[in-house]
Amino acid sequence: MEWKDRLIETVKSTKEASFEIAKITEKEKNIFLEILSEKILQKKDEIIKENEKDVRNCIRRNYSNAFIDRLKIDEKRINKMVKSVKDVISLPDPVGQKIWETIRPNGLKIEKIRVPIGVIGIIYESRPDVTVEASILCIKSGNSVILRGGKEAKNTNLKLVEIIKESLRESEMSENIVNLITTGGRKSVKYLLKLYQYIDLIIPRGGESLIKTVVENSYIPVIKHYAGVCHTYVDKDADLEMAWKVVLNAKVQRPATCNATETLLVHKDIAKKFLPKMAEIFKEYKVEMRGCEKTLEILPDIKRATEIDWYTEYLDLIISIKIVKNLEEAIEHINKYGTHHSDSIITENEKAAEKFLKEVDSAAVYHNASTRFTDGGEFGLGAEIGISTDKIHARGPMGLEELTTYKYIIYGNGQIRE
Repeated sequence: MEWKDRLIETVKSTKEASFEIAKITEKEKNIFLEILSEKILQKKDEIIKENEKDVRNCIRRNYSNAFIDRLKIDEKRINKMVKSVKDVISLPDPVGQKIWETIRPNGLKIEKIRVPIGVIGIIYESRPDVTVEASILCIKSGNSVILRGGKEAKNTNLKLVEIIKESLRESEMSENIVNLITTGGRKSVKYLLKLYQYIDLIIPRGGESLIKTVVENSYIPVIKHYAGVCHTYVDKDADLEMAWKVVLNAKVQRPATCNATETLLVHKDIAKKFLPKMAEIFKEYKVEMRGCEKTLEILPDIKRATEIDWYTEYLDLIISIKIVKNLEEAIEHINKYGTHHSDSIITENEKAAEKFLKEVDSAAVYHNASTRFTDGGEFGLGAEIGISTDKIHARGPMGLEELTTYKYIIYGNGQIRE
């Protein structure tokens, strides 16, 4: 059997399973999630062993440290995985929730009800934790899911899906609710994107080239997460102690993530006081700095930033720094160079904060907090299936509700339209 035949067979079985999962109760879903959380802990050594194979392969191929960090699974990340499963158990099932209702003058009762989307395809790269997060969110929201992970995490993904399928069988649910595509290489992605009759939504998670490939080739609706060029703006009325702490966290706490700050904007009135100490802190953490001309006057030993830097998602210990003359210039810079992901203002001026929060066109905007909080778990969504930088259907961290759509249910007693 050719890879196309195997792939289409897998996709069809996932479609059939979507009708089953759409009918399953919240109690039944939670039983599955409880079993899964226990199995992940029971088999953590097996998961880590398979992950080590993937990590070794990528080290041999000279993948970046940032890539390896996203790929690696250790006991701490397994515990975080289990916590995500338990968090999703505690969340209410959105399926069947009434969004809105009305009774028309003719007596028709109309209800708008949340329903599953159907079959969701997740195309992702190096992060195997997506395998678990995507599966649990899709199942709790009544969807089946097709996973297409990167070859770099193949061993880890196979083990995790094996555990998920075991948990589905023990819960007396179809194991085809979750399926992993491993055949066909890159050709399989383009082929998958044409199967609109079986797949209802595609969510790509990965680098810009992956997103571009999916958007350009998909016959299926796509929810995108383009690059995370996130900004932190330190205003003239900032608490500088707070600013040094927040900026450091936003850059170095986990620089390989999409919500790490890539550009630091600083008001001209406080630049000479703020930047020298910030630079000392960055040097301590081995952060490479690239600055505008005005920044170089204060920090002459750092690299000069180019126009390309303002557009760049480094995903590494690198930050670009620009001194701006006022709040308006900071907002203008973010809206021009940012990716509508996450941006923060550090200020004690409430009016400045309100203006920033209102006018910056991003999915998540912060006042006096690190951009690193843009995350489904941190937002109380239990987990996330991705962070959308789109504006339609879903924006920002996507949890259970974002994996549902709705339908209208109409009750009548013989009404006809005149």
